[in-house]
Amino acid sequence: MATVCGFVEKIKYRNEDNGYTVLSLVDAGEEYTLVGSFHYISEGEMIEAVGSMTEHPVYGEQMTVESYEIKAPEDTAAMERYLGSGAIKGIGAALAARIVRRFKADTFRIMEEEPERLSEVKGVSEKMAMSISQQVEDKKEMRQAMMFLQEYGITMNLAVKIYQEYGPRLYGVLKENPYQMADDIPGVGFKMADEIARKAGIFTDSDFRIKCGVQYTLLQATANGHTYLPEEELLSQASELLRIEVSYIEKHLMDMQLDKRLVIRESEGKRIVYAAQYYYMELNVAKMLHDLNIRGQMPEEEIRHQLFKIQNEEQIELDEKQIQAVVEAVNSGLLIITGGPGTGKTTTINTIIRFFESQEMEILLAAPTGRAAKRMTEATGYEARTIHRLLELTGVPGDDRSIGMHFERNEENPLDADAVIIDETSMVDIHLMQSLLKAINPGTRLILVGDVNQLPSVGPGNVLRDMIDSQGFNVVMLTKIFRQATQSDIVVNAHKINRGEQVPLGKKSNDFLFIKREDPNAIINAMITLVQDKLPGYVHAKTYDIQIMTPMRKGAIGVERLNAILQEYLNPPGDGKAEKEAAGVIYRVGDKVMQIKNNYNIEWEVRNGYGIPVDKGTGIYNGDMGIVREINSFAELVTVEFDEGRMVDYSFKQLEELELAYAITIHKSQGSEYPAVVIPVFSGPRMLMTRNLIYTAVTRAKSCVCLVGMPEVFGDMVNNEMEQRRYSGLKERICEITRIS
Repeated sequence: MATVCGFVEKIKYRNEDNGYTVLSLVDAGEEYTLVGSFHYISEGEMIEAVGSMTEHPVYGEQMTVESYEIKAPEDTAAMERYLGSGAIKGIGAALAARIVRRFKADTFRIMEEEPERLSEVKGVSEKMAMSISQQVEDKKEMRQAMMFLQEYGITMNLAVKIYQEYGPRLYGVLKENPYQMADDIPGVGFKMADEIARKAGIFTDSDFRIKCGVQYTLLQATANGHTYLPEEELLSQASELLRIEVSYIEKHLMDMQLDKRLVIRESEGKRIVYAAQYYYMELNVAKMLHDLNIRGQMPEEEIRHQLFKIQNEEQIELDEKQIQAVVEAVNSGLLIITGGPGTGKTTTINTIIRFFESQEMEILLAAPTGRAAKRMTEATGYEARTIHRLLELTGVPGDDRSIGMHFERNEENPLDADAVIIDETSMVDIHLMQSLLKAINPGTRLILVGDVNQLPSVGPGNVLRDMIDSQGFNVVMLTKIFRQATQSDIVVNAHKINRGEQVPLGKKSNDFLFIKREDPNAIINAMITLVQDKLPGYVHAKTYDIQIMTPMRKGAIGVERLNAILQEYLNPPGDGKAEKEAAGVIYRVGDKVMQIKNNYNIEWEVRNGYGIPVDKGTGIYNGDMGIVREINSFAELVTVEFDEGRMVDYSFKQLEELELAYAITIHKSQGSEYPAVVIPVFSGPRMLMTRNLIYTAVTRAKSCVCLVGMPEVFGDMVNNEMEQRRYSGLKERICEITRIS
């Protein structure tokens, strides 16, 4: 073990998530490079560090620090160096020299005990003297708080947030109500607050704990797509979470309603409970949809006459339902167009665009995901953006993904358009729908396009289905499968699946194949052969573009096992191929990965052939897929390239936002289209093995679907109409608004 004591000359690198730092330290004229996890320190501070000296192959000798202690500068030279380092705002090198020359070894005592005397120094006013004293005290308090919070298992980065939120009050918060942190500080959830409370000696039947547990239970329900829970289910789940009797929880619901944290309503003779923000979100969405739903005045004969000219010019023939969709689009403030694959949704959208253009109208196109927007652009020839980009998501990047993020387009700065067309609307959750509607003024036409039989959104709500079921808006359902589409067994069989009809799996087909296998390992071997050897040439695509999709995460053919196996075959380890293990998963240069949560703040850039950035932006979203291009162990960064050459640097701590994507769940495939998809078909939980799941999977393929597994399991999925119940009240809110008006 070695010990060094000196000044922090320069902080060369710091990972704000985990405190990992590379710094240079000067001890008696010698410079050392120190690496390790440091608490809150600044350049210019004096530390004593203990660790082992190692030889880095690139960066030379450095000390890996095991422990350290911040020291108060003891001699006048040390004091002057610290004060002149920039650690205290307002003091530069020259002023530091004057202060130390005036007070000598007594400098720090003067700053702490008699700060008004600092004004004796030329260039220091009384106000500045007080500011300097306060900074010295704050730094001292903050260091003490950091050390105190470490005892509760709180990371440095989170400790800084807690201190910034509460300051010296944090000791009282931890002693009286640690659960307040779950409300006040992003990144602190119930479970973390509960663990801190346990260490602080808070009783399990504390009122604060119970209320926070109820709120957490409702928040967890939104992660499963619900906007509310029946009271009975809420009490049962909260009781299990809190490990207390239901009777202790019931009495708090009314108090939480009076505090406006909950909304309790009656539905179908039973009480249902919302977290207040979700009730008002649904109510707000219902009101804005109603306000958009106004009728136009253009005579139908005039519309049909113009439409006839467009059909002749474009050499297309619309069926009556498609014509009805165009007529309604012209004369409806709000229109929903729904239909399965091959029913002419794209042709209908293109015709509507042409009609609006003929009226010199301004049109905007968008979809929920980057892949869906790209498909929309290719299908229409007009630029389509993600809804987030359409609404101009902006903010100052920070440690938390949501802090400071907002949409520039809103009720005060609405979209400048006569018509807005949204594709893949089944993927839009209640949050995104509210943000979209805020940016659309009544009088602007909103056309929502989607397949209502697809899986619902990953986020909370069941927006498209609730809107259709409310019967409050114009809905055109396209049902005719066009002749060209009937030549595709993907389209024909998708409709059979949707109707619950059995698909002839033995039929020879160019684009819908079923390979019988009984054993999970045999299924996996067949899928590897397809992805690696057979399909790339058949569909003229790269191995990367062919997607394996499975119903489940766990089990013999679950995502986790499949990705571990597929990685070894499709991207095996090799000399010079960097890799990083995180949470039991190995990430390797060349791996196919997927972003699994929205990160609105993360920065990306597009670089030219010389590595120079030519475009920059923020935001990578749930479902975005990319390739690992570089792993830098020294800087603790993983670089991923996403669609359109967007390069993103992830810290090692951020790897929790990524997962391998050689195989993905069918839920994660929503809004995407692939040249070919490979689907393992093996027994699993009945609630997962459903008709709309296999329907969604099949409709993700552009050129070829390969199912591998057991025909009887496929048949059971087609017959299984079960859909996981999603508690969503938008339909009821729409009906209420309609009755009131």
